[in-house]
Amino acid sequence: MAYHPEIQHMVAEMALAFDPIGPHLDRVAEDWSNGVDHGGAWPAKIVSAKYHAVEACWRIVDKAMEVSGGAGMFRGSELERVFRDARCGRFHPANTFLVHEIVGKTALGVDLGEQPRWG
Repeated sequence: MAYHPEIQHMVAEMALAFDPIGPHLDRVAEDWSNGVDHGGAWPAKIVSAKYHAVEACWRIVDKAMEVSGGAGMFRGSELERVFRDARCGRFHPANTFLVHEIVGKTALGVDLGEQPRWG
């Protein structure tokens, strides 16, 4: 299967999705550890890093399921567990709606604690 061009393409897409995640997480963690003052942008930076990592993970696992075929969906398969974990990451705090609210409000200069939360 490794010589099949579509398999190579799918694996390349997985690698391309994975590559930028480590540096993004490392940068946010390094800034946090070094006390970099991002002020009110910290919540957006943190949930953005989580969002990018989880969404990339979801795309990678979804492609891995396609490459592996039906065997990956059965209990006992490591891929089935990873698939479940990747899916759970999408709704574990903060879910996509909260991420977009935090990042959008931060980008627009809206105080995250302002009430009411929606117009």
